[in-house]
Formats: sequence, structure tokens, C-alpha cells
Amino acid sequence: MNSVPNVEYRAPNIHKSGVEILDLDHFYSKLGKCRFCPSKPHRINYFCFIYITEGQGGHFVDFKYHPFKSGSFIFINKHQVHAFDLQSRPKGILINITEDFLNTILTNIRIPFFTPTHLVSSQQPLLSLSTSLVDTCDNLLFEINKAQESATESQLLVQLLFSSLLVALAAERKTEALHLNESQAYRFQQFLLLIESKAAHTREASEYAQMLHVSYKSLNLLCKLASGQTAKQLIDAHAILEIKRRLIIGSAKIQEIAYDLGFDDVTYFVKFFKRHTQLTPSQFKEQSRLKELC
Repeated sequence: MNSVPNVEYRAPNIHKSGVEILDLDHFYSKLGKCRFCPSKPHRINYFCFIYITEGQGGHFVDFKYHPFKSGSFIFINKHQVHAFDLQSRPKGILINITEDFLNTILTNIRIPFFTPTHLVSSQQPLLSLSTSLVDTCDNLLFEINKAQESATESQLLVQLLFSSLLVALAAERKTEALHLNESQAYRFQQFLLLIESKAAHTREASEYAQMLHVSYKSLNLLCKLASGQTAKQLIDAHAILEIKRRLIIGSAKIQEIAYDLGFDDVTYFVKFFKRHTQLTPSQFKEQSRLKELC
């Protein structure tokens, strides 16, 4: 099985460092120069929007196929595995942003975007836009592109325009976290980010509660309110997702993956994975290989 490539962000030039907006037709025209096939699963080290303006098809995100149509917005987090639909080749816009660019924006506004909300079972990576929001997105993306192409391009203007786009999308997306108050939403985001960074060290919900300086009971209530899942269910969801990613990325053996992700006992690692997926790691890897060959 071929390795799943890790794709780093590269801004097209110094003036556009941090955010890149590409017409999908232009993206398709550059495919011959790619060092990998974007229709095959690949893992990204940046954040990505795909805005579908015409056509229909589907996008692969972390082992699930999500059908899209005109007016769909697809959200892909850093470290997620995804693949483009190059058979239907819809028209639209590809937006890549770096973590630094996003962090600059999020210091001024708190939006539950691009924190690992894909761990929440109710959260989907695809949003169908209303007619009014389509117009808003079209206008904001036009203004962002114009600001970047200006001879006197202003980073602040680009950040403010992109912030406006995120606010508009957040209002439409209506995530469960948006029904929390600001303090609760922020703490829930911090918990999800801790899962991403600390999962190899601990899968104990009580330890995450200590890191957040809250009680185990308070953390559990917050998670249920925000996602309908317990803290432990969210922690395990991340572990299973990362195991799946490692199984199809590169050639690491199951024992190596287990140890890298904090499992000291390989037998328990296999049982843990099977309990959540009904497959052993070897069976999942073989099943993924067969799907890729189809």
C-alpha cells in the first residue's frame, strides 16, 4: 500500500503568505505538476475550505464520503486526511490558510472553527449555504482576493475580511458549541485542543479535567451539553481516528503505532480498536487497501 503523503502549506508568494485562494479550475490545471494525486488520501498540515459554486460530487474526509452540491462549503482541519473528487470536477474555490494566519484571527474573535470539532459525532465537515450566505461568501471572497492583489495590500484588511467570512459561516453552521455561552464554548474548544496535543500521554478524562482546572463532573457535563458525548467518548474518538490515520499513512507496524500513541500493551491496543470499530487494526488496513484498489 502506498504511503499517504503529508502536504505542507506553501503560499504562492510573500504577499499572500498565510492565505491562498485558488479557483478550482486553476487547481485542476496544475495537477500535472503535483508530486502526489489529490484524488488519493493525503494529510494536510494547514486548514482548508472548499467552496463548491457549480456541480456535484463528493469529498473524502477522514474515512467518510460526503456528497456535495452547488452552494456547499467543506471544512478540513489541520492533520485531517482528505481526497478531492477529480471525476466530477466541480467548479468552485479552494482556500488554504496557515495556523499562524488563523491564530491571528482567533485572538480577536472566538469561533468554534478549526478546533477539532470533527471529533464531535454530530459535527459534519460539510455545510449547505443559504442563498443569502452564498451572496455574502461570493462578495467577501472577491474582496479578499482584490485586497491580496492590490499593490498596497494590507494584511489587516485581509484578516478583517476573512474574519467576517468566518463569522458568517459560523452563524449558518449552527454548531452545538454555539448554543453554549462564550465561556463554556471556549473551555470546550480548549478541551478538544488538549485531546489533540496530549492524547499520546493520557486517555483519562480526569487528567484532562485537571489540566483545565475543572472537576471531572463539570467537564463531563460540559461535553454532554456541547456534543451529546462524554469526555471519555471524545477522547476515545480521537484515539480511534488517529489510529486509522496512522494505519493508512506510511509503513509503520501496528506495534510502533501502538507505542507512538501511548499504548504500552499491543494486545490491549488491538482490543481497544476492535471494540470501537469491530475490526482489528490489520483488518482495517487490509480493508482500506482493497477500497483504494477498487
